Amino acid sequence: MGMGMDTLVRLQRRRPGVQPLHRLQVPEGMTVPLGCDAVGVPDRLGPHVVSRLPRLGCVYADDAYWWWIVPSDSDYALPWPAPAQYAPGALVRGTARLIHRPGGSAPYTPPIPLYLALCRATGTTPDWSRTITA
Repeated sequence: MGMGMDTLVRLQRRRPGVQPLHRLQVPEGMTVPLGCDAVGVPDRLGPHVVSRLPRLGCVYADDAYWWWIVPSDSDYALPWPAPAQYAPGALVRGTARLIHRPGGSAPYTPPIPLYLALCRATGTTPDWSRTITA
């Protein structure tokens, strides 16, 4: 026996609220010719990652995560190490504020150095260094 519509509506209303998605806003005067995604890490890891990067693009922070702007599809064939989160379209939960703006017109942090910094900060072996078993 299925649930009635009234039961489904009551169950939906009881679910804890989930924050809506917001697009990280690139500062005025910056362009995103390669599209725009974001990579986030828990805020406790943010300073460790920043200290390992040779160049920073736009960095944002909210109550729980630090977010870096990367070119679209920077997750193609590249599994970002846990607990990192990949946000296509730079759509993130909550409201993040800009904490670093680079000079120039590009908001990007280069994805490969960011990936390596995240691997190092999390103690993860980069995906291409892992042994493949048949």
